[in-house]
Amino acid sequence: KYSILTETYERLEKEPGKLKKTEILSELLKKTPNEVLPKVVLLASGKIFPESGSEKVGIAAKMMIKSLTRATGLSEKEIIKEFKKTGDLGMVAENCIQSKKQSSLFKKELTIGLVLDNLQKLSQMEGKGSQERKMDLISQLLVSSKPKEARYITRTALETLRIGVAEGIVRDAIAQAFNIDKKSVENAWFLNPDYGEIARIAKEKGEKGLKKVSLKIGKPYIVMLGESSPTLKEALEKYEECMLEYKYDGVRTEIHKKGDKILLFTRRLEDITDQFPDLVELCKQGIKCEECIIEGETVGIDPKTNQPIPFQQLSRRVQRKYDIKETIKKIPIRVYLFDAIQVNRKTFLDESYKVRRKELEKMINPIKGKLELSHSLITKDLKEAEEFYKKSLKEGQEGLMVKNINAKYQPGRRVGQWLKVKPVLEPLDLAIVGAEWGTGKRSKWFGSLFLACIKKPYSNEYLTCGKLGTGLSDEQFQELTKQLKGLILEEKGTEVRLKPEVIVEVGYEEIQKSTKYESGYALRFPRLIGFKPDRKLPNELQKIEKLFKQQP
Repeated sequence: KYSILTETYERLEKEPGKLKKTEILSELLKKTPNEVLPKVVLLASGKIFPESGSEKVGIAAKMMIKSLTRATGLSEKEIIKEFKKTGDLGMVAENCIQSKKQSSLFKKELTIGLVLDNLQKLSQMEGKGSQERKMDLISQLLVSSKPKEARYITRTALETLRIGVAEGIVRDAIAQAFNIDKKSVENAWFLNPDYGEIARIAKEKGEKGLKKVSLKIGKPYIVMLGESSPTLKEALEKYEECMLEYKYDGVRTEIHKKGDKILLFTRRLEDITDQFPDLVELCKQGIKCEECIIEGETVGIDPKTNQPIPFQQLSRRVQRKYDIKETIKKIPIRVYLFDAIQVNRKTFLDESYKVRRKELEKMINPIKGKLELSHSLITKDLKEAEEFYKKSLKEGQEGLMVKNINAKYQPGRRVGQWLKVKPVLEPLDLAIVGAEWGTGKRSKWFGSLFLACIKKPYSNEYLTCGKLGTGLSDEQFQELTKQLKGLILEEKGTEVRLKPEVIVEVGYEEIQKSTKYESGYALRFPRLIGFKPDRKLPNELQKIEKLFKQQP
């Protein structure tokens, strides 16, 4: 019954402690029948599809409001009024269903299977009339639901469950429920990123079953990641032997090949095969093996200059579903390959990078300017490394990766075996001009902040240039919310507009051109360095423009 899951949701939402949350979830998993266990784990994680699925539900607040009007008979105006009060459409749905005074005798009992199957159907609804069909389906679910069920169905459809259950809690709950080491659960998930499936294996086959989980062609896995190094010198000193490679500003790409079939996945597990038919063709021509899983970086190229373009521009291709041929002409690509993970059914996870790289070199027929091996150099000499670093920046790349040549591949981890070396950029002083309420246990304080510069010195025109969500602890977010609450000018749904009185110092990885923000620029991966109480105004747009031009 879905009602059993909603009872657990409510307990999880009220419980702030991570250990207690883990215990509550593990209790539920223990008593869940095997056949519905994957569905329960998925829904408890606030998801409708596993991480490795490419399906999108596509439900926004506006559509949910219309669905609620159909389900309850209340006007959009009434629902929006309630939404402004709470900032949570789930609570609005609960209150509206509660006030409907409809006898629960006419409601059919919702099951977990029925709720999930219907929510998954939303992703299949495309084309003409799809919005109407989606609203009909959601409103039918809401009509059949009890008030609390309506709260969580609404939040699940919007993919904002607000119960504070992150991946770590799901992992620990599976381990606790079936008496298995959490590392075994996590390692299996790295290779098969579907906690529902991992929970089923853990329950049916135990730790032995989890240890048999392996890479499968066509199923994306969680890639190995690099850490940042302050300097090239420190990175070189870390390893006995190392390989330096250009760090490309593109899309990390898993390439899965089986015969003539090629599948492409991002590090976020998105299937991007349809968006990159040109890359599929290059792989068919350039990869000389029957079956393999290899990795590379797909970089966007300016067709006029033949130079790399920023990731932000290439990301348009990742999101594009239509007019692919036109987009290929505007944003052609080049792929740089750097790792072989599995070749002709032999897995290389436990082999050194030296062995994996040699295996890759054997199976690639480079296509100049289209499909190449990453530019690399084996050296420990600082002077030689610095020359290689300068060359990478001159050619429009981000910097260098310094890799331990003797390290094995460890999916899903930043284990210090790969180090990123990039130029340090001057921080910016920016105003906090807006915020977004958090979710789950953070729903009572701001979870992200909108940053802005001013158009020109001493002007009153603030232009947004980024959104800050990292670099602050929960305590700092709480403290900052207290400080900013008195500056609220306007509240709309989960977003608020603020008086621009708080100035913060912000670091970032890069400045990119962007139409998303009013300034025309976006900070990539902004992070809080500190507060600037001595400043009344933020930096002006001119400074951002100048720093953008100075970037390597």
